[in-house]
Order: sequence, then C-alpha cells, then structure tokens
Amino acid sequence: MNSRKITLLLSFLIFTNLFAQREFVFFGSYNWEKGSEAVYVYELDTESGKLTKVTSSSDVINPGYITISNDGKYVYASSDAKMPNGTVSAFAFDADKKSLTFLNQQKTGGENPVYVNVDKSGKWLINATYNIPTISVFPILENGKIDSIAQHFTFIEGSGVNPKRQDKAHTHSVVFSPDYNTLLVADLGADKILQYPFDANLKKPVIDSQKTFINTKPGSGPRHITFSKDGKLAYSIEELAGMISVYDFSENKLKEIQRIATHTNKIKEGFESSDVHISPDGKFLYASNRGKENNIAIFKIKEDGTLESIGYQKAGGKHPRTFAIDETGKFIIVTNVNSQNVTVFKRNLETGMLKKVGKPVSIKNVTCVKTKMY
Repeated sequence: MNSRKITLLLSFLIFTNLFAQREFVFFGSYNWEKGSEAVYVYELDTESGKLTKVTSSSDVINPGYITISNDGKYVYASSDAKMPNGTVSAFAFDADKKSLTFLNQQKTGGENPVYVNVDKSGKWLINATYNIPTISVFPILENGKIDSIAQHFTFIEGSGVNPKRQDKAHTHSVVFSPDYNTLLVADLGADKILQYPFDANLKKPVIDSQKTFINTKPGSGPRHITFSKDGKLAYSIEELAGMISVYDFSENKLKEIQRIATHTNKIKEGFESSDVHISPDGKFLYASNRGKENNIAIFKIKEDGTLESIGYQKAGGKHPRTFAIDETGKFIIVTNVNSQNVTVFKRNLETGMLKKVGKPVSIKNVTCVKTKMY
C-alpha cells in the first residue's frame, strides 16, 4: 500500500472515530445518605454489551428514578425517596469529557418521588410522588437547572380494593404520548389512569381543566405506561394484578382492547409487576416481574397491537425494578435492587428472545436505568 492510500485510510479512520456514536447508561441507587454514590454513568459497548463505569455523583439522596433530556445534556432525578420532603435534582452531562455535574435541586411538595419525565422541548419537568400522591410541574431553565414549581396537583380522593396497597391514591408515573400533547398519570392506589392535555408553550402546560380519566380493573394497580411509536396504542403494566392492559388511543382517549397476564398460570399471587418497554422496531414488548418470579416477560406485538406471550427470561438477580432497551435495540439492561446488580441481555432481533451476556455488574441498591446515544 502506497503512502497516499495509507494517509487516506488513516484520515478515514480518524474521521469515523470522531463521529462514531457512543451509548451511555445512567443508573440511580438508594444510597440513603449524602456523600455516597447515588447516580452512576457507564458506557455500553454496543457490540459486546459490556458496561464500563465512567463517572458517578454523590450529590443527592436516593434517586429512585431518572430521565434524560432529548439533547442528552441534562439528567434529572426524582430524589430523597421516603424522606419527608421529596426533591427533583438536575445534572449536566458532558459526553466528551464523561463528566456528570450537579446543578441544583427543588422540593416537590410531595413524599417519595417515584417518577420523573421531561417534555420534548426541554422546557418542562414533571414529577410524581407516591406516599403523598402528587404531580409537580417545573420549568427548566436554559442552563438545565430546575426552576421552582409552576403547577402542583395533590390527589386527595381515591382508594382501591386492596387495603394494604390501595388505602389512598398513589401516583406512580407520568408519561407523555409520542406527540407530547397528552400526559398520562398512572394512579396505583385508586386504580385510575388520568389524562391531561399538555401544551409546552403555556405558562401552566398541564391543562387541568380538561383532564379525564378511566377506571382500571379493581385491584389492578396501574404502575408504568408505554406507547407504540405512532401513539395509537398504550400499554399499562399493573403491579398488583400482574397484568398488562392494552388500550386503543387512536382517538386520543383510552379504550381497553386486551388484558394479558405477565406471568404463567402457576403464579397465583405476589406478582409485583413493575416496568414495561417496547423494542425500537416495535415488534416486541417486555415487562419485568419482581416478587416470586424475578423475570422479564416477553411478548410479540401482533398486527392489531395486541400481545402474544412468547416466553420468559430470568432477570439474573432479585427484584428487577426497572430495565431499559438500548437505542440500538440490541440489548436490555436490568436493574436488580435486592441483589444489587445489573444484568445485560442480548436481544435476538428476529425472535425477541434474550440471552445473558457477560457477568452482572455490581451497583449498590441500584433502582433505575436509562440509556442515551451520543
């Protein structure tokens, strides 16, 4: 090979390296006291599935759930779980420097923040708290910091048939429709899914005057929700009943079309179903079960959007509270709280089935996971 060809090859390799995408994985953990690691960042090898730690932060307490801005510059956490005053916290993430910098924190006005979400515009942060059931809406400043509360809703009324878990309302998630014009709130305690119009251009973007809701099956306990890419279907995982309800949302209102178990017929109680996600190709849905099962349930999504159960995969640990499908669609990353580890599974893109790769990664009291491509 002559010198000119070598120069061109080196230039090409340098160019492709400069613009190669990297994927980072963000974890929260129950650290219980300030000064110990709380938010972790790992880099994911999108060929092997290996996770390599790059940085962490010890600036917050008990980040039970995290989300990432669409541009990837900011990380937001619902923090101070099970403390009298819950908070939301903001971090700046620099992918080039692989640095995570604490920005600020705001009180939520509720207790035990369990879910946090940011809208597409990056202007608004929405938080749900569980013990004192609320949702709070925060403006996000241009520098990524969280401003003081713009809207705050407390859910005073509501209860369910399960006296231990449904003595009152328990708001567990706040999820945007794919067009970001609707906000759905899963109320585990009252067996409801509330629906709010959302307009990011308003000073108070959650339009409470036009809210509606549906009652889910008594004792179901809706927890997390995910949408199909086109926004025409919504899938709600029910923690207490161990079921997934499939809803038609084509007319901007929820209409149940299927309800299917996340577990085998051998399991009669103690389901503790927790998280639900759809693969990037829209072909498969995955759901996590804690309790006695500690597995990932795998479903094929049929042409009409309904689900067909096709298998289960052991989670590789105990209490798989959350999981994430990486943006390439190749891997599923599972957080096992009680066994304090993270398991990575490779997806068979054709069959949807999972195979564990590598050894579990130890993260103390790991609670949640999100991924982002840079």
